[in-house]
Amino acid sequence: MSEVIVLGRLTSPFAIKGWFKLHPFGDDPESWQAMPQWWVSPESGAPLDAWQQLTLEALTPHGKGWIVKFQEISDRTAAEAYRGWYVGAPRSALPEPEADEFYWGDLVGCRVETPKGQVLGVVIELISAGAHDVLVVRNDKKTHLIPFVRAYVPTVDLNERRIVADWSPEW
Repeated sequence: MSEVIVLGRLTSPFAIKGWFKLHPFGDDPESWQAMPQWWVSPESGAPLDAWQQLTLEALTPHGKGWIVKFQEISDRTAAEAYRGWYVGAPRSALPEPEADEFYWGDLVGCRVETPKGQVLGVVIELISAGAHDVLVVRNDKKTHLIPFVRAYVPTVDLNERRIVADWSPEW
């Protein structure tokens, strides 16, 4: 499992005082306020020592989304340099997920197979699709987009790095 859990992305600067629009990869960004330091990186898979720490100044809902401000970034020009950067945190800074809840970063790299053991591929990313998240599973021939809901994904075994998906290899 990854030493850094990717929580979201700074999509673009907001206004002129160094705020950002935030795209969270989960359903509770408000809980991130408990972390006074946030970690940011232009690459989601970077090792922990490559992530830059920023001090949270404010996080607030805005319309249907969120905006965030860091103490170290005071204007739009400085914010432009962080456009598209990922927000993450070391696993040790985050609470353990509840039963049947998972950090996206823990799912990336898991092998996905059918209930009969046919390998569909490996999770390369997840997509937030409104009603539910979607596993992007790729093998050398095909990409599968599998809804990450119990009806299609009855089993996630992080210890074995294995996900069982009720999905046809032909789909």
